Formats: sequence, structure tokens, C-alpha cells
Amino acid sequence: MTADSGFVVIGAGQAGGRAVEAMRKAGFAGRIVLVGEEPHVPYERPPLSKQLLSGDDGPETTYLRDRGFYREQDIDLRLGARASAIDPSARRVLLADGDELAYDKLLITTGSRVRRLAISGAELPGVFYLRDIEDALAIRARLAEGAALAVVGGGYIGLEVAAAARSRGCRVTVLEMEPVVMNRVVAPEVGRFFADVHAAQGAEVRTGTTVSGFAGDRRVDEVVCSDGTRLTVDLVVIGIGIMPNTALAEAAGLAVDDGIVVDEFGRTSDPEIFAAGDVARHYNPLLGRQIRLESWQNAQNQAIAVARVMCGSNVAYAEVPWFWSDQYDLNLQMTGVADRWDQIVYRGDMEDRRFTAFYLLDGVLVAANSVNLPRDVRYARKLIESGARVDRDALADPAVPLKTLLEA
Repeated sequence: MTADSGFVVIGAGQAGGRAVEAMRKAGFAGRIVLVGEEPHVPYERPPLSKQLLSGDDGPETTYLRDRGFYREQDIDLRLGARASAIDPSARRVLLADGDELAYDKLLITTGSRVRRLAISGAELPGVFYLRDIEDALAIRARLAEGAALAVVGGGYIGLEVAAAARSRGCRVTVLEMEPVVMNRVVAPEVGRFFADVHAAQGAEVRTGTTVSGFAGDRRVDEVVCSDGTRLTVDLVVIGIGIMPNTALAEAAGLAVDDGIVVDEFGRTSDPEIFAAGDVARHYNPLLGRQIRLESWQNAQNQAIAVARVMCGSNVAYAEVPWFWSDQYDLNLQMTGVADRWDQIVYRGDMEDRRFTAFYLLDGVLVAANSVNLPRDVRYARKLIESGARVDRDALADPAVPLKTLLEA
């Protein structure tokens, strides 16, 4: 290995941060360069819509490690730096400042960017998106008692923002174009349950509502809906999904299809280039298909697994997906992928705010949503991994321990 070669990681978010840690833990002694556009060391994003938004914590509470760790591990941390191109034939990464980084192997962990609303007034001051630390701090500064907030998008990020704002005494309206909230990740019944919880906490949830524009002279003061209704606001937070940052990979000629296409080892169409996290569309051996995941678990664990492969491991990344969301006093945990099912079995009672929804396809458990019952999720993940058929009556009966279904 030459003095200027080694591993380069583009993207200094959670995936990139965990990857460089794993490289050193795996015994890699060569040069490691971690390139990130933000000024912060790698940090976790889930707290942005949870603790950082609802509390008074500083941004450092989200950091994976302090700067001293990277110095001690001899990791070249290039913050506030943007990678402008990848040259696979020369195995070099070109930075926007003109510097070039040689690599033996390259890992792309560029994550994702927010999906923006292309409507009138979307650029007015007071209209926010939540993706990074600066976004969270700017929004938090405006969540004053009595402030009127409109949240555009009723996914779990939007609902977490709504819950945080209500905890600070804001007047909150959630505007969702679909018939139910969290339509992409939970069944309609579960979505309606969460809409009712938000209503009980004083938030207004309007489903089947499309926003056509924002109005205001110097800053936003109205949300204009497609049905002609207008909502007076002090600020707006838009949360309508994210898109993978694949531009570098596409320009370098890598295979891209709603994310950088990789195998179960994280390897792209170029054998010396890997990808992990939100930006990667990977083959999951447990699910038997390609999938792109936007989650804390995948960003961390896939990055670790791929980093080990880069260091010589031959172990594929194969995990049942897992997500979570905190809203008020509710902890929602989701495992598997609830995009295809033919029956839902409920365990527990929604009125008690402690229940689990099990999603079945041809008698096989494919996903589960659990509210305030984290132990159910632990066993559900194992049942999904097993791919075995389950007894539906036993699944619905709280008196039957889920552990026994694994032993059946």
C-alpha cells in the first residue's frame, strides 16, 4: 500500500462514522480518510426530531465520538469538504477544493436529502425542512409557547415534530395528503390510532389534504390548501420524505436504481467501491430481494458489516429491518417490511395503548408494529427471520408467550 492510498469514505454521517470505527476495530492499519460536507463530526439523526427538538440538549449530545477519537485512531477527518467526483479508473476522489484522494477501496455513505415541495412560497423564511443539526436548532428556536406550526407530511418524522412542538406549547396542525398518517410504514388502523393520539394531545390532524402554496410578505404567515382553505401560521415544517444522494455514483458510472445498487456484501458494480446506509439499495438474503432502507439500524449495522468486508471479512449483511418512533408517551417499534400482507393479527388492545399488529402473508409473519411492547418486537424479528408459518390464534393471545412460537 502506498503512503497516499488506503480507504476513503465519502459521507460523514452515522454510516460513515460507524464504518471508520469498524475498520480500525477490524485491524486495518492503513490510511483512512472520512469526507463530510457538514462541519460536525459524525452524529445520529434520530435525536433531531426527538430529544434535540423537544429538549434543551446541545448538538454534541448527538455525536458518535468527539474529535479526539478520530485523532487517536489516526483517521483523517475532512469536515466541511465536498466530494465533487469519483474517478474509478484512477481510483481517486476529487474534492471541490481541488484536492485529490487516492484509494484502494472506497465506501460511499452519502445518505439522503429531503424531498422538497415545488410550490409557490416554499422559499419564504419560516418554511423549514428537518435533515441536519442546524435545521433542528433553527426549528427549536421558533417553537415558542403559543406559536402556530403547520407540519406538512404525516410520516413518522412529521408526527415526531408535531409531538415535540406540542410539548413546547405550540398550536399544531398536521397536513397529510393520504387518507391516513404514516401510510408508508403502518396499516391504516394503526395510522388512525396515532392520528387520534395526536388529536387527544391537542394537535389537529387533517388527512386527505394537499398544500398548494405558502403566503406571506417577509416570511410565511399562511398555508394555502388545494381546497381553498387557508391556515394562519408562524412557521412550517415540511416532511414529505427523502431521496438517496446518488449523483456521485451515477456520474462515476455505478449501477443506480433508487439508490446505489449493491450486493449483500455492500459491493457496487465496481468491485473496489462499496456503499452503505440510506444511499444503498442492497440485496437482503432474509427478504430475498433488493431493498433500500432509511433507518438508524441499517445506517449503523450495514456500514459496520461492509467496513469489515472491505477489511477481508466474507460475512454478508443480513438483518430483519427495524425502525422506531417516539411520540408523546408512545414508543412505536416496527420490524420487517409492511409493504405486502394479506392479514393483520392484533395482540393487545389499542385502548390500552399497548398492542402489537402482526402482518402475515400466506401465513408467514413479514412485519410487526408494536406500541409500548418492545419485547414483542424482539420475538417478532426472530419469527420473521425464521420464515416459519405461525399459529394465528396463538399470535393474537397475550396469554401465549411469543417465545413459545419460536419453539413450535
